[in-house]
Amino acid sequence: MVDKLVSADWVTQHRDDADVRLVEVDVDTEAYGEGHIEGAVGWNWTTQLQDPQRRDILNREGVESLLSASGVANDTHVVLYGDNNNWFAAYALWLLELYGHDRVSLMDGGRVKWLADNRPTTTAVPVVAATTYRAQPANQALRARRDEVIEVARHGGRQLVDVRSPAEFNGEIIAPPGMTETAQRAGHIPGARNIPWARAVNEDGTFKTTDELRALYEGAGIRVGEPTIAYCRIGERSSHTWFVLKYLLGAADVKNYDGSWTEYGSMIDVPIEK
Repeated sequence: MVDKLVSADWVTQHRDDADVRLVEVDVDTEAYGEGHIEGAVGWNWTTQLQDPQRRDILNREGVESLLSASGVANDTHVVLYGDNNNWFAAYALWLLELYGHDRVSLMDGGRVKWLADNRPTTTAVPVVAATTYRAQPANQALRARRDEVIEVARHGGRQLVDVRSPAEFNGEIIAPPGMTETAQRAGHIPGARNIPWARAVNEDGTFKTTDELRALYEGAGIRVGEPTIAYCRIGERSSHTWFVLKYLLGAADVKNYDGSWTEYGSMIDVPIEK
């Protein structure tokens, strides 16, 4: 087993290890092109971690192709970091684990922490040797689908954590300003507790302590350890909370609803609260 959360110091010490592949994951590759950690390859969340034709996660063959081209073997320790306080890096970690790659970690603080520490960056894109990666069938225990979420909304059975902003949760807005992928209706899933993802991190982007995180979730009525589903707007912010609940607080049964509000808020005849 590898540590699921590693520090920037750990990355500095181990980024050149033969069995480590460092990956920057951003919504696009603009930030990566401006400067990244030496040796890191770049993944574009929008074009490389999504199905190119339909709104869905990357399929098994797509994951195999991406990892093979990135120089990742089945025994490689993949270390992920990225922009937006690791939203998209956390999504990539969730996706890799969904397809059976357990040797994967998140760099605490992401780009924010690395740059705030004045650590070196480069614009040089590394040349990596391709591999032949073989993914496992998707582990659906990590993913919540719409039928399950509708059942929970109507009858309960799982805790729901809405990690969006209070304005989104309350139905004042459908999406943050400038975001183009939206839903038809505003509000939240009945029974959900609103714990914005940002409350789990410090100003430098690193995660708060275990005690602070436990107090945060339990103070909002979430019983750590009970079956839980996290959701947001498009599934990236909720991946961040999924990581917190699963790996920093040790919740055994937590799912990410990647369809999130853009799916749920557009469906006909489902319950919505404001």
